[in-house]
Formats: sequence, C-alpha cells, structure tokens
Amino acid sequence: MLPIQRFLFAFFALLLLVACDRAPTLPKLSPHDVILAFGDSLTHGTGASEETAYPAVLATLSGHTVINAGVPGDTTATGLQRLPAVLDEYKPRLVLLCLGGNDMLRKQPEATTENNLRLLVQTIRSSGAEVVLIAVPEPKLFGGAPDFYARVAKDMKLPLEEQAFNDVLKDARLKSDPVHANAAGYRVVAERLDAFLKEAGAL
Repeated sequence: MLPIQRFLFAFFALLLLVACDRAPTLPKLSPHDVILAFGDSLTHGTGASEETAYPAVLATLSGHTVINAGVPGDTTATGLQRLPAVLDEYKPRLVLLCLGGNDMLRKQPEATTENNLRLLVQTIRSSGAEVVLIAVPEPKLFGGAPDFYARVAKDMKLPLEEQAFNDVLKDARLKSDPVHANAAGYRVVAERLDAFLKEAGAL
C-alpha cells in the first residue's frame, strides 16, 4: 500500500471512530410538536409550584408545549402501567423520560429497574416518539447516576442527560428537601435540558 493510501485509510478509519462515538442526535421538532415530560416527583415539581417545575420553565425557554406528566411516587413499574394512556392522550413527538429514583429509594433490584427502563423506551418508540433519558443520582452521599442509565442509553442509542439532577441535588441552595429541587433548582434543570436539546438537534 502506498504512503498516501495508508494515510487516507487511517484518516477515514479515524472519521468512522469519531462518528461512532458521537452522541445520538434527535430530529428537529416542528413548532407544533409536543414534548412530554414523563417521570415522578422530580418531573411533577415537588418542592416548588406548578409554574416553576422544570417542564413549565422548559416550555418558556423552548417555545414548545411541554406536558408535565410527572406523578410523585412513580416507579419504573407504575410508569409502565400508565405510559400508554398518556402517549395516546398527548401524542408527543419527544418524551423526556426521568424515572428510577423511587426504585432506588425502595431498594428495587437494579436489573428490574434497568429492564423496565428498556420497556418504557420501547413503548415510547413504538408510538412514534423520540426519547431522551434523564438520569437521577443514587440517594446517598456523593451518589452519582447509577450505571444502568448509561447502559440503557448506549444499547438503545438514546441521548442521555446525566448531570442536571446530579448537580442540582448536590447543592443545598437548589434543594427543597434531601431528594427534591426547589424552584431555582428546577430552573437549572430546565436550562440544562434546553441546552441539551439544542445540542442534540431537537430545538
């Protein structure tokens, strides 16, 4: 192989590696596309008002309709039960999926939580919507997001936002109690998600 051929082969191989490592992207939303925020109390906005929960703030920042489908106490199992009806009602183009915190608080097996997250993603995709997975930290001192979020995101080629709630819930100024944000914290989450969706190509 000639030197120039070797160079070109190495160059294109490098491009392929970079493309494989690139984070999954999302189709650009049209102005009328609905975003569904599906989760538990962190989505509902426990610790703040309805107007300062992250879905309401994200709606203002993004200019899109963002439905708050957060139910306090929801686990991945109960989320699976109610998800089909919510998808049928709102017909979202994009779903922000943030569940798993209550599974951890109730000490559910990680394998069960991970499997349920995969089923949730499959259900959302079968409706024709795109998914962004939002990780939450383990409920312990210095606990980051468990590895199962990254595994699900990698295996199912999902955009994963794993820092917003992790950073907010480590800052006492942004919390209303040990496991929930306050209005300022939810605003930070909304701002992070707005930037994340723009980077992923949805906004």
